[in-house]
Amino acid sequence: MQHLSHLPTRAPMALLLLLVLSLSRAVPATAQQAAPAAALSIGQTFTLTSQVLGETRRINVYRPASFPDSANTALPVLYMPDGGMAEDFLHVAGLVQVLVGNGTMRPFMLVGIENTERRRDLTGPTTDAKDRKIAPRVGGSAAFRQFLRRELMPEIARRYPTTAEKAIIGESLAGLFVVETLLTEPDLFDTYLAFDPSLWWNKEQLLQVAPAFARRYQGPAKVLFMAASSQPDIARETRQLGVILEQAGNQRLTVTALSLPLETHQTIYHPAALLGLRAVFAPKLAKK
Repeated sequence: MQHLSHLPTRAPMALLLLLVLSLSRAVPATAQQAAPAAALSIGQTFTLTSQVLGETRRINVYRPASFPDSANTALPVLYMPDGGMAEDFLHVAGLVQVLVGNGTMRPFMLVGIENTERRRDLTGPTTDAKDRKIAPRVGGSAAFRQFLRRELMPEIARRYPTTAEKAIIGESLAGLFVVETLLTEPDLFDTYLAFDPSLWWNKEQLLQVAPAFARRYQGPAKVLFMAASSQPDIARETRQLGVILEQAGNQRLTVTALSLPLETHQTIYHPAALLGLRAVFAPKLAKK
């Protein structure tokens, strides 16, 4: 009988090596050297010092990249109040990405304007004491439009290749701003999208001025797309505005007013934006 010390040692050493290798593979990834996380970016952001508003504003920009030569292609611009990263920028940028990607929307660049004093910027003057209670300062919509016209739009054109086509999208008070802009400075945008617009502001003053605007407007063609949730007063006012503008029979105004009764004021933005972007920015048919 052989003594144990005389047994061959190569086989046990090979088994030991295999055991070590298998154990090293079984070590959880968290115990190994973790790869550093990288920033996840969907666009660009910059700040713009405004002389009109007397403050610095943050601007967020998304350019869809799902079409040839997207980086150098001049795009129309969709401006969006409530455009901060913690506001509505991300979900609207996602819609633009998906709709452009699946071919149901023309490519647009999205420009989100982050809020500082939302109720100041998005409301016009009011004589209603209850309106003035919603914030320390209200009634700054005219100044906000001047910021868009004089400072933001030229800066966007300086930084990015853009076409002359411009649109604006907004919900609630931002929807009020969209409608007010159409009725008071219609040349600022070509297409207007307003969801659950707060037309109750200043005792429904915009509903009172809408008939005269619809009869007299003689400028370039404009598109207004509106959608209202199940909130009764907003649904009534939105429907009423749609009827006023349509009954004027002005061929330069294309108006849509949808009712989305399954949505609330808190849920309407995303489903309404999906329908609206598809409707007003559908790809143009190629000429035969």
